[in-house]
Amino acid sequence: MSDRRGKAGAVPTAMRRTIAQAIRCEGIGLHTGKPVSMTLVPAAAGTGIVFRRTDVPGDTGVLPARWDRVTQTMHATLLSNPEGVTLSTVEHVMAALAGLGIDDILIAVDGPELPIMDGSSEPFVFLLESAGLRECEQPRRYLRLRRTVSITEGSKTASLSPADHFSVSVEIDFGATAVARQSGAVVVDPTSFKTEISRARTFGFLEEVNYLRANGLALGGSLDNAVVVSGQNVMNPEGLRFADEFVRHKILDCIGDLYLAGGPILGAFHGVRSGHALNNKLLRAVFADAANYEWVEATPVTALVGVPMDLPAVAARA
Repeated sequence: MSDRRGKAGAVPTAMRRTIAQAIRCEGIGLHTGKPVSMTLVPAAAGTGIVFRRTDVPGDTGVLPARWDRVTQTMHATLLSNPEGVTLSTVEHVMAALAGLGIDDILIAVDGPELPIMDGSSEPFVFLLESAGLRECEQPRRYLRLRRTVSITEGSKTASLSPADHFSVSVEIDFGATAVARQSGAVVVDPTSFKTEISRARTFGFLEEVNYLRANGLALGGSLDNAVVVSGQNVMNPEGLRFADEFVRHKILDCIGDLYLAGGPILGAFHGVRSGHALNNKLLRAVFADAANYEWVEATPVTALVGVPMDLPAVAARA
């Protein structure tokens, strides 16, 4: 993967986006193994990203996509609401929404887990682009880091630092020689997300399969929706999509987890052996102190010579 940290070109978009029309897909849950149907629906500006369990009566199935609704992070990111309704494995859809810059959408699902599809975000990118993207008459709100915030747990670390764009850099280290040590970094924009990150699939280890399934996890996992590793071997007949597909998928997970901040981030994320749990703890640490961040609104730049007219700036909210 090309290291694109700090490079120009990842200009934040100015106006909020939703999709132009509803679109539906079907699949299975990675961990439940059960069939699930998901419908993506356009939403008004300011709605945010909202999930709704249609198999739950009334409004008790509504789950806003927010960092403070994350209640479990074992092998997936799970949201809960005060009524005790949960929805698991939201990170791949969240990554696709973040990557394409979609702010407002309703996502209806008829079960407790989102469909895993092929284990990456590419099918969700395809769905969203097939539905069409529509700009709203309202500026985007960005979470801008004012100072570095970091979390360390043993050999694992995660941090967010001030930046004028959103970038993600990750280092991983696994015992399996097929994975071993990998690192990667990307400045996140629609082009880089689609070409460098979205196709990277989730992965797991053959020796852990029985343990996971005994604990009610990975019941829908297969070579069709995950890369399976055994020692130095990749079990999937087609092999890897990228030589460093493993770290690319970890970057994908980070993008999805961090989009639960409630808006796009202006900041540089760096993670060493970080996962869903540490990603969420990092967001909680950011929001624990108002001095760490500020919300800013994008405003079109119209008076800079030689700068594209749709280039947005950001202005702190009063």
